Amino acid sequence: MAVSAKPFAERPTRQQTLAFAVHVFTATGAVLGLLALIAAVEGNWALMFAWLGAALFVDGIDGSIARKVRVVEVLPRWSGETLDLVVDYLTYVLVPAFAVATGGLMPTWLAVPASAAILLTSALYFADTNMKTEDKYFQGFPAVWNLVVFYFFLLPMNGYVIAALIAFLSAATFLPIKFVHPFRVVRGRLLTIGLLALWALLAATAVIERLAPPTFVSVGLCLVGLYFLLFGLVPSRRRAS
Repeated sequence: MAVSAKPFAERPTRQQTLAFAVHVFTATGAVLGLLALIAAVEGNWALMFAWLGAALFVDGIDGSIARKVRVVEVLPRWSGETLDLVVDYLTYVLVPAFAVATGGLMPTWLAVPASAAILLTSALYFADTNMKTEDKYFQGFPAVWNLVVFYFFLLPMNGYVIAALIAFLSAATFLPIKFVHPFRVVRGRLLTIGLLALWALLAATAVIERLAPPTFVSVGLCLVGLYFLLFGLVPSRRRAS
């Protein structure tokens, strides 16, 4: 007696398999986040940022791949957006918050509340359905604490200054100000992507140098970071048609 096969429509197609592979690729960011957390527990901050950098790379390209293979249409059962938020909260928020709490950046009595502020405001931000504007900007500080905390370890800063910056950025999460999305930006796209590539190169150099790179590397990272910080605040000269 022949074994009945599943209806053809129920069998996974090549497109569905490819779409699921994209989800798996996105989910590898969680594994990289775990490796970063292990490095943080060991106090190996350079290695922590190396793993977070790898996770940032995955997060930077998975969306483009997902749109290319039409994941939303082909495999609607799994939400790539939800998966992305889960991984981002681990790598953008939880691991950096742990580094703030245990990295000796400030007194413990101040470090724990600062880390709590990072966790609470970021959780609320990730739940905000209006976190992105119609013109593809982030509205409010987009909880990229992995990048912010990188600068805390890179540059010599007073602990109280760090706490003040954390308080300011936590509040900025809820402010109606724009922050650029480096991969979705239209205005100044080539310049923005070029500076992003430069930033990645300089950041990799800083990590290789155990967060004690030559001065020109730190200065370059600060200048590029300032560009991304201020870009969304500059109004576009292009009028809507």
